[in-house]
Amino acid sequence: MPPAVVLVTGVSRWLGGALAAELAADPSIGRVIGVDTVPPSPAMLRRLGRTEFVRADIRNPLIAKVISAASVDTVVHMNISSTPAGAGGRGPMKELNVIGTMQLLAACQRAETVRRFVLKSTTAVYGASSRDPAVFTESMHARQVPSGGFAKDSVDIEGYVRSFARRRPDVDVAVLRFTNFIGPRIDSLLTHFLRMPVVPTALGYDARVQLLHEDDALAVLVRATTGEFSGTVNAGGEGTLLLSQAVRRLGRIEVPLPTPALGSVGRISRRFGFVDYSPEQMRFLNFGRVVDTTKLRTEFGYVPRYTTAEALADYAQTVPPVVPPRLIESASSRVRGVLTRVGDTTAAVGDRLHPAPPPPGLRAVRDA
Repeated sequence: MPPAVVLVTGVSRWLGGALAAELAADPSIGRVIGVDTVPPSPAMLRRLGRTEFVRADIRNPLIAKVISAASVDTVVHMNISSTPAGAGGRGPMKELNVIGTMQLLAACQRAETVRRFVLKSTTAVYGASSRDPAVFTESMHARQVPSGGFAKDSVDIEGYVRSFARRRPDVDVAVLRFTNFIGPRIDSLLTHFLRMPVVPTALGYDARVQLLHEDDALAVLVRATTGEFSGTVNAGGEGTLLLSQAVRRLGRIEVPLPTPALGSVGRISRRFGFVDYSPEQMRFLNFGRVVDTTKLRTEFGYVPRYTTAEALADYAQTVPPVVPPRLIESASSRVRGVLTRVGDTTAAVGDRLHPAPPPPGLRAVRDA
């Protein structure tokens, strides 16, 4: 049974606005209410269609009046900031993410009409460390619990949502742990990072990256809002790429730096507004993160249209290369060829200096 009245927070951002627009285009849904602290852009406002925009702050208890007055039965929480700069600093960011979620959940708990709650979460809750398993499943926890920033906020938010689910067992709760988004239209930390002409990476590390195309992210959100799935699910594309591969395929110039220097670059980048990478996101550049998506396909019932490599390729069409990827691949092939020849030569020299001992039978004949 489709929802009657849906409230979507964070509709002024691309993904939240795109979700509200998709829901508003569904005639089986009675009303769609979009909430944000700032109004959508004119282009997004036109796309929202019959979505009713309400300028409200989820940190304010007045959000409860919006939910009760409209008899909202489905709430989709998208208004979670991943960058301090986007929220006005780390303090306002934490207040928006954590306090805002608490106020929204309190409003939902008091509203008897609410029957479904969908949270846009992140795989950042698994952390990033050298002790991580090859693949995280939904039942696993971080080996090194995030100590701050967006990842720590996300861990706290999921905890509050679980508490809400215990207090309101009549409400179906879906927690969507997304991998990094990428695509021609979405604006994220990773897309900012990969647009840099010169991409600093951690010397001695090559993180595994798993991506989800923006169209697949939108489809997952729509299905979670209108479907019946309850529980936690990882959402990501099939396959992985090494960070160095992603950089080369986009025609960027990779500059490996020692970890202390990379931290300094991150601080300078944040100060001048280039890329707002926090310390836990810098750790992601060291170790990467990969999640199992079996549950997404089997229980949730969605198979992403794009693999990780295909999602990156679609994004690459909007990023003019600094260096043509074919030149990078050609240079890499030549380097690999040289290293192979050097290795073969070294092995041959080693064989001459340290010949293998003769077989036991031959040695016995020589001894005789």
